[in-house]
Amino acid sequence: MSKNKRRAVWDLPVRSLHWLLVAGIAGAWITSSEIGEAHEYFGYAVVAIVAMRFALGFAGTRYARFSQFVRSPKQTLRYLSDVRAGRAPRYLGHNPLGGWMVVTLLLSIALVTLTGWVATTDAFWGYAWPVRIHVAIAWMLVLLIALHVSGVVLTSWQHRENLVGAMITGMKDNAQPGDID
Repeated sequence: MSKNKRRAVWDLPVRSLHWLLVAGIAGAWITSSEIGEAHEYFGYAVVAIVAMRFALGFAGTRYARFSQFVRSPKQTLRYLSDVRAGRAPRYLGHNPLGGWMVVTLLLSIALVTLTGWVATTDAFWGYAWPVRIHVAIAWMLVLLIALHVSGVVLTSWQHRENLVGAMITGMKDNAQPGDID
């Protein structure tokens, strides 16, 4: 792909929220064993970031909108088959698996923050099960993050494209024949 023909794909709000979410989740994870306010503050920050990302999913720019990248199950399974066969097309925005990963991550993050908050309420204070659910979902989130990073690495390698760099700069190579815009 020609390196001199690039276009903006990920706008500043999407990129900023992505990296703020990475920092917020890392901060929550690092402070998870602490009893105190830091872990809760990270949780509240993450909730705000997720809420803003959901808003962009419905009212953001083209590549930020869920309608641009959430594909049907049939399209997603076809894409997965193409990935396995080594012939998956390049998408300028999120590919079908990446689109569903965005939705799954956002919902999982919302769920882990909700269960964390529930565990601190008067109604559930002192009960172990809300904390256990919170921790279980947090570990599920770790697995999802690992899958997300693996997908980014695989897709970057498969299409010889630096997707991490694209999430930093917002720029990707223009669509070529066979790519999906």
